[in-house]
Amino acid sequence: MVDPANTVGIPVNPTPLLKDELDIVIPTIRSLDFLEMWRPFLQPYHLIIVQDGDPTKKIHVPEGYDYELYNRNDINRILGPKASCISFKDSACRCFGYMVSKKKYIFTIDDDCFVAKDPSGKAVNALEQHIKNLLCPSTPLFFNTLYDPYREGADFVRGYPFSLREGVSTAVSHGLWLNIPDYDAPTQLVKPKERNTRYVDAVMTIPKGTLFPMCGMNLAFDRDLIGPAMYFGLMGDGQPIGRYDDMWAGWCIKVICDHLGLGVKTGLPYIYHSKASTPFVNLKKEYKGIFWQEDIIPFFQNVKLSKEATTVQQCYIELSKMVKEKLSPLDPYFDKLADAMVTWIEAWDELTPPAAAAANGKA
Repeated sequence: MVDPANTVGIPVNPTPLLKDELDIVIPTIRSLDFLEMWRPFLQPYHLIIVQDGDPTKKIHVPEGYDYELYNRNDINRILGPKASCISFKDSACRCFGYMVSKKKYIFTIDDDCFVAKDPSGKAVNALEQHIKNLLCPSTPLFFNTLYDPYREGADFVRGYPFSLREGVSTAVSHGLWLNIPDYDAPTQLVKPKERNTRYVDAVMTIPKGTLFPMCGMNLAFDRDLIGPAMYFGLMGDGQPIGRYDDMWAGWCIKVICDHLGLGVKTGLPYIYHSKASTPFVNLKKEYKGIFWQEDIIPFFQNVKLSKEATTVQQCYIELSKMVKEKLSPLDPYFDKLADAMVTWIEAWDELTPPAAAAANGKA
């Protein structure tokens, strides 16, 4: 049986990487006592906490953390009519934190995720590994059989084209989980006691043209490179679907990264996922998505963005039009989702600092 790491006695990192260039975004409905375990690694950073549910409920944040806290009232006040694009009673509310951040990098984590330990028993600094992933190139155009060739002790294997060894900029680092796997409701129902105990010491680039099921509970990305596409969709309260928010964002960012020549990495780092959600509740949220994904995934597999789409925003607006044209016949919900995608971009551009927009090639 795998257990979380014990971080008691580990000092707070005195020289954190990218301290002034990274925000940590946490969606929550409860007090954030889990941050006590993360203190050695996360305390030096600024937190953006997005409170879901009842805005009058007081959220406790452990002392010593620098943070800003937003609830639904704040979202409505800041975005006005455009607040309709931010999901309610769903972890997709976290993307409001991406929007208001003024930093280049984002790390997002769920409040039921604890510090994992590697096979030697050492506590895993997940954020540090995400930063390493983001700061070194990706290789989406040609697969290296030793996985990430930029890791210490690795290199490009024989037969790897020298013309491709420079790689491309990494936009997204997708981490994994020990203990509770990220399963859908049907799999949870048939494997209620299954736990992930395998720690695979590997990072790989997801090849160009290949989609993946992105999980938002342990994720980092370069906000300047891909932020406007990291929209977790219109899910949760009042919508016919939930628990597909992060996957929707993952499908969108992957086709845009492929189009713009950016990379997505997956593998390390691991976190310890402590709590499985209720499978019957999940099934109620997921059941339409389980059917719809059989049409949604082929749609994304066949997306072709135009040569004129040279920024993330332009790509995302084109994608929203394709969603409206191709997926709306599946269900009227997708027409509403396509409109929300446009509203999201409009709100993003209103809040994004000019420097970040320029870095994304927009200004």
